[in-house]
Amino acid sequence: MFEFIRTHQRLMQFLLLILIVPPFAFFGIDGYRRSGDDPTAVAKVAGQPISQQEFSTAQREQVDRLRQQLGRNFEASLLDTPEMRRSTLDTIVNQRVLMTQAVKRNLIVSDERLRAVIMAIPSLQENGQFSKDRYDVLLRSQGLTAQGFENRLRQDIAVQTIATGVSESAFTPKAVLDLFARAQMEEREVQEIVIKADAFAAQVKLAPDAVKQFYDANPKQFQVSAQVRVEYVVLSQEALAAGISANPEQVKAYYDQNLAKFQQDEQRQASHILFKSDPDKAAAKARAEDVLKQVKAPGGDFAALAKKHSQDPGSAAQGGDLGAFGRGSMVKPFEDAAFTLKEGEVSGLVESEFGFHIIKVTAIKGAKVKSFEEMRGDIEKEWKKLEAQKKYAESAEAFSNTVYEQSDSLKPAADKFKLEVKTAPFFARAAAPPQLNNPKLLDRLFGDDAIKNKRNTEAIEVAPATLVAARVVEFKPQAIRPLAEVQADISALLTRREAQALARKEGEAKLKAAQASLDSVSFGAAKTVTRDKTEGLSSEAIKAVMAVQVKAPVAVGVELAAGGYALYRVNKASQPANPDIAKRENVRVALTRAQAESDFAAYIESLRQLSQVELHLENLEKKAN
Repeated sequence: MFEFIRTHQRLMQFLLLILIVPPFAFFGIDGYRRSGDDPTAVAKVAGQPISQQEFSTAQREQVDRLRQQLGRNFEASLLDTPEMRRSTLDTIVNQRVLMTQAVKRNLIVSDERLRAVIMAIPSLQENGQFSKDRYDVLLRSQGLTAQGFENRLRQDIAVQTIATGVSESAFTPKAVLDLFARAQMEEREVQEIVIKADAFAAQVKLAPDAVKQFYDANPKQFQVSAQVRVEYVVLSQEALAAGISANPEQVKAYYDQNLAKFQQDEQRQASHILFKSDPDKAAAKARAEDVLKQVKAPGGDFAALAKKHSQDPGSAAQGGDLGAFGRGSMVKPFEDAAFTLKEGEVSGLVESEFGFHIIKVTAIKGAKVKSFEEMRGDIEKEWKKLEAQKKYAESAEAFSNTVYEQSDSLKPAADKFKLEVKTAPFFARAAAPPQLNNPKLLDRLFGDDAIKNKRNTEAIEVAPATLVAARVVEFKPQAIRPLAEVQADISALLTRREAQALARKEGEAKLKAAQASLDSVSFGAAKTVTRDKTEGLSSEAIKAVMAVQVKAPVAVGVELAAGGYALYRVNKASQPANPDIAKRENVRVALTRAQAESDFAAYIESLRQLSQVELHLENLEKKAN
């Protein structure tokens, strides 16, 4: 069990990631409330359908996220299996039942909490501060209004509140922790003998027909999958953007039409001294009032007092300095106070959800519009991106029509859209190059029309704003490699097997002798091992050494996965003289995570039963577009 926990200690974190973190839920509250009977639905939760379109959207968003995280080498086909489709469906269902529970509990996310969450999103920060420009870019890229985005985020937070509540209720009893901590930290003194299989290779004499018999009995091992050599053309927004030159007049016109985007709102630079109100609010207020008197006394040094008294670890060392910020960046009570103060002025006590603040405004920068020259580089990039989007939208249909109508060559499409005809050397379906590794495209390339008739495939979207059309130039059918080509490999394989059998036989004989009398076998020098400090022992050896009961010196043997056989004399088992406190804490965390995973899985299952979940896997396999 302990090995399982060690192996799976990140599962709870991963489970919560799958269920909660995807950048905003696959469906909103409107989807939850939608009613109606859909015979093509892939599932139903409390009588409400989950459509094939919802499933396809979820799967596509999952692919897009993973592609952004892992780069273009990510193989989307890995997700296009019955097992992964079922996993995605379970994720959607679990989110739906959690949302049902959030609605029943009337969980409400306050504006202050929502603001704090948005400000803490790393991708929306610039130089450690919330960036409204990045926020606007995110909204545009998601095709959402600020209200739509915030509504979805409220739902995500509500669902996460439930999940966190369940997972954080898990705890590890001290007796269980002690048991597992002792097992994890236990030390064992061992001596070793390794019998290598290679040492027996010279003794192996294969039968004259052994290689041929193995070849005839295992044809699938020597089967070569069908392969294609292809040429292809890629039409993408990225490629089109590279060919667009900035038009000075149009770029300036774009700036003039979007002046509001380039306005820099009024900024305040402020410092503060924070007194956390938890756990004793009255005591915190009293301390704050005392320091406020010191700040306002003649000669009061705000920065020095902040370093001494502030309980904000992020700013105390800098004399309380918070840097520059605009409206919408701070919690409302703090912001209201900061934007009413004059430069150099100190506030009274300001109470927020974090505690009591003493605020000093150190600089004020009035609102202004960034000049065209200041923003020229960014404006040109954005203009070119918009032009590329427009050009791609205009070109996509024409590109698709060209490769379809002139199906015997990709050159007309390449010439028309100023693209390069690329080539890919022979590859099997399971080893497709990244740029062609799309299930739909591979279906076409390995289909009869492309192979027999050498026609272009249709233009297929392999990634957002990326179309690929390909054509098979040459085809190699599935075949069995000839015996002459694989004879040496088979001979080496059979020799290794026989040598391993001889090593195992000798090892078992030595083990039997050692079990009868440990002194009859000469072991190596003694060394101390633990589950973490293996001293070169293989995983299977450590498992065998740590599993045996040690009341007196004992011998144990194990066949090695890498080849050979190993014998161990385990002399004693003991606890370290100075137990590792950090290791004990790691054990506690691992056990708690395992318990949390179990509790959360049971909770989800109970919600699914209460929600009368129905899965229609036969519709799932139809994979609607």
